[in-house]
Amino acid sequence: MKNYKLSFFINFLFLFYFTSIFSQVEKDTVALSEITLKGSPIKNVLQNVAASVSVITIADINKSDGIIMTPVLNKIPGVTMQQGALNTNRITIRGIGARSQYETNKIKAYFDGIPLTSGEGETTIDDIDLASIEKIEIIKGPNSTSFGSGLGGVIQLFSRETPLFESFGKSTVTFGSFGLLQQRLSAGYSDSKANVFTSYTDLESDGFRANSSYNRKSFNLHGKQKISANGILSFLGTFTRLKAYIPSSINETDLKNNPEKAAATWAAAQGFESYDKFMFGLGYDHQLSKKCSIQTSVFSNFKDAYEPRPFDILDENISSAGFRSNVNYKDQLFSLPFELSFGTELLTEKYEYSLFENLYQSQRGQGSIQGDEFSAIKQNRKYTNYFLQMELWISKKLHLETGVALNTTKYSLEDVFKNNSGSQKMPFTFGNVWSPRVGLSYKISKGKNMFTSVSKGFSVPSVAETFTAEGQINTNLKPELGWNYELGFKGNWLGNKVYTEVTFYTTQIENLLVARRTANDQFVGINAGSSSHTGLEFLVNYKILEQTQLQITPYFSCAVNNFKFKEFLDGDADYSGNQLTGVPEKQFNFGLDLNTKNGFSVNTSFRTMGKIPLNDSNTKYSERYSLLDLKTTYVFTILKILKTELNTGINNALDTKYAANILPNAVGFGNAAPRYFYPGNPVNYYGGFSVAYVF
Repeated sequence: MKNYKLSFFINFLFLFYFTSIFSQVEKDTVALSEITLKGSPIKNVLQNVAASVSVITIADINKSDGIIMTPVLNKIPGVTMQQGALNTNRITIRGIGARSQYETNKIKAYFDGIPLTSGEGETTIDDIDLASIEKIEIIKGPNSTSFGSGLGGVIQLFSRETPLFESFGKSTVTFGSFGLLQQRLSAGYSDSKANVFTSYTDLESDGFRANSSYNRKSFNLHGKQKISANGILSFLGTFTRLKAYIPSSINETDLKNNPEKAAATWAAAQGFESYDKFMFGLGYDHQLSKKCSIQTSVFSNFKDAYEPRPFDILDENISSAGFRSNVNYKDQLFSLPFELSFGTELLTEKYEYSLFENLYQSQRGQGSIQGDEFSAIKQNRKYTNYFLQMELWISKKLHLETGVALNTTKYSLEDVFKNNSGSQKMPFTFGNVWSPRVGLSYKISKGKNMFTSVSKGFSVPSVAETFTAEGQINTNLKPELGWNYELGFKGNWLGNKVYTEVTFYTTQIENLLVARRTANDQFVGINAGSSSHTGLEFLVNYKILEQTQLQITPYFSCAVNNFKFKEFLDGDADYSGNQLTGVPEKQFNFGLDLNTKNGFSVNTSFRTMGKIPLNDSNTKYSERYSLLDLKTTYVFTILKILKTELNTGINNALDTKYAANILPNAVGFGNAAPRYFYPGNPVNYYGGFSVAYVF
């Protein structure tokens, strides 16, 4: 039956292809390298930047199912996103953060300049609706002095804007396997002074595993208003309401024989996470003169969360407020064009949580039942970043980038439960951390550049990692520090039909911070040595056929990693020289895109993930796997005003059984086997349609 479905789908794709080749396609000769990067305070085109930066456009996002970002990010060499469930994932860049237990850390993320990273370094981007994103820029490694403590890099999301002088209303529905249903309403307006885009999305899924149902409602509003000849005011507001059940990880036997089951304790407790999250931002850009401009924004985040787990029930509240501003100045320095940017980013965050007993075992079949409170903590987190960045055109071919950043991070902790009367605060700071950078880009010939850079990055421990087993702050912990060295090439060939990138890099990390498990949900952070992250990244996009009737564009990207512990002593165990836990040895992506003039398109993606070490001792590895995804789309217009889109697709078309996410260094308590694995979805289908009224 599965083979029949796959055969039918492939025949359907070829039918689209052969019925479309007699139409015409508009040629697109704009090279990827000519895209102007929005994220850096100093704007430049991708070709000239002396760093490894990847760009994901709205066209790239539309090649996926529009539900999750995982297949989109995994096409980027050096970036790995493991997705255990819609609400369980971990993003690593060049192996940084791969040993994290449940979350993404050591990477900074922003949405229109508003931090998506908490005050202690945890990043969540999976609840941002893909329909609200127009572009993603990924800076790999500590190659940006203007964004603070991103040892692994920076992911910047930019909100979707309404095309100039266009207004529209749009309705979209997507449905698929395992009870998937996504309903979206969006609208936009644009004229010479204003641009507004808004969307509301309701996403539901039963999930293929037990205890994995998911429901997320999200609202997004983004607007820009030109208030004077030199000033633009912008606004961003998002709201997310989530309730997602958690099946958790399973052992190897269940992965192979019964992947749809949930972990027994999580199933019995009917564990889930739920929260309401708000994010607001207000920005103002002003051109002070021909040489000088200023960009300023204020922002705030609020989150009210509740998470029943087998070992306890977590009730938490987070609120934060911040400010970011930079001043740019353009002029001549010794008759050479240069641009200078200096500024600051400030954030203060309050985090409160309470832990309650979970009495689910006392009344079986009822799910989680809240018992007595046994812990209550208040935390204050603050960081301050000051940055200075300069770019200088030494000649028409040679471009210099340099900068330095200064960061100060402070935590304070108040144990409310134990000290109700005059509770004592425990402040802690990691001192001042300097992050310098220098890079050079040289234009070999038209459309071909070489670059090299040297930079230093850092990552501070989270509050939880600073705790000792007794619940006190470990004042001996040091932030991770890393020096990054890169040599790369970016080039266009055959009249912009072929674009290639190749990058060699090595990042040497000291004060390696590792999490030592002390209980079912407790980890203690320790500085255990150093690690080496050396690798090769390569990509090529080739418009192999570019005619008026048809465009065919194959692409290929790969990352070959040599990530190892240089020195790693954990108690009596010596893991020095072992392969780094939690990241694949190799990652390959192949794909083919077909587009026709009359609105038909076919997108294929085949990606291979190499085996992953599951523990620091390298005694256990996950199995290598490959996934094939296909999507076909037909866009047409009804009555000249209704733009309509029909699409259908299949994910994991080969029905591969694999671990989509792993839990590094999982421990089996009692006689239980370690639960390393989050199984990936089997073959699944989806389809949808949208209707937009454009005026």
